[in-house]
Amino acid sequence: MRQVYLAATGQNRGKTTTSIGLLDGFLRRGLDTRFMKPVGQRTIIEDGVPADEDAVLVRNVFSLADPLLVMSPVHIPRGFTKAYINGEIVEDLGARIRAAHAAVTRDGEILLIEGTGHAGVGAVIGLSNATVAAMLGAPAIIVAEGGVGRPIDEIVLNASHFASQGVRVAGAIVNKVDLEAQPGIARTLERGLALHDIPLLGVLPYRPILSNPTLAMILEGVHGETVHPGPDLDRVIGGVAIGAMEPAHMLERINPDTLVIVPGDREDVILTLTTAHLTGGLAHGPGAGPGPVTAGGSGVAHGAGAALGLVLTGGYRPRQAVLDAIRRANLFATIVPEDTYVVASEIHDLLVKTHSADAGKIEMIKALVWEHLHIDRVLEAAGPVPG
Repeated sequence: MRQVYLAATGQNRGKTTTSIGLLDGFLRRGLDTRFMKPVGQRTIIEDGVPADEDAVLVRNVFSLADPLLVMSPVHIPRGFTKAYINGEIVEDLGARIRAAHAAVTRDGEILLIEGTGHAGVGAVIGLSNATVAAMLGAPAIIVAEGGVGRPIDEIVLNASHFASQGVRVAGAIVNKVDLEAQPGIARTLERGLALHDIPLLGVLPYRPILSNPTLAMILEGVHGETVHPGPDLDRVIGGVAIGAMEPAHMLERINPDTLVIVPGDREDVILTLTTAHLTGGLAHGPGAGPGPVTAGGSGVAHGAGAALGLVLTGGYRPRQAVLDAIRRANLFATIVPEDTYVVASEIHDLLVKTHSADAGKIEMIKALVWEHLHIDRVLEAAGPVPG
């Protein structure tokens, strides 16, 4: 049996996306494929068993048979790190990981081991990615985010930490790359990494649907009061706009997939957006301002698209007539107590995770990785399971 350890240069680099694509690629090659995430930081309860959410996702998507206790042996809930430092955790966590690894490698042909963040994550409890990869005897592949200088610098930095633990870095994958704007970037990255003896195993193009949150994630992230859920909370937002300008100017800057963050007392902006949604949009351009807008009426010309939804800030609740207009337009809307800047920052920093219910997104991930990653090179980079 062969194995590979998938790490990243930081959070939200696309490691789980890459894992899904690699597992799909291994299965397309007809290989008996296994998965484990030795140390998890986001614990959920599945069938009464605590496990890392990525292990649960992979098990559900690919119908893997191994028990979650084997696929996710160590998870770090809130307060665990402090308890470990204070000597309250006495169990040999490394032994638990080795036992799970022994169980998952009894059968099969290829094992994908997914790490947690960059090479040093987990060091606080003695289980950094580099330490765990060395413990399991697995070569590492590092996932980085798009660019040129930054990903190469980060990959080299992480590779040095793996090397310090005796772990071979088998290659790197660069995710979220704008291939249309930089058509020659793959070759540049390959040459830059070759200077450090790190093979480039593939470049994944940027796709907004894989990086942007859904409306449901927005609702969960801002902890708002739902005014109206809209037609589909699983819609992915295409961008964010701040409704802090005149309505006519606002409409020049939004699209049908835009989430608008606007103070709850800016009824002029809210009503313009609801009316535009009902009528199919507003004409815009020089001199094209909106007609008179009321809570129940129109007076709006057709043209551009309306927004996807509204986040009403400041704790200001619009008048009932305005709330009724939002519901009539079937626009997603939530009210939050924080000001616009705070909410915009929260949305910007949201960690976008893939869930097993995201069927369309998962199929896109599989197709993207199959097309752009060299699965056979990844398999060649994998190393034998020791012993």
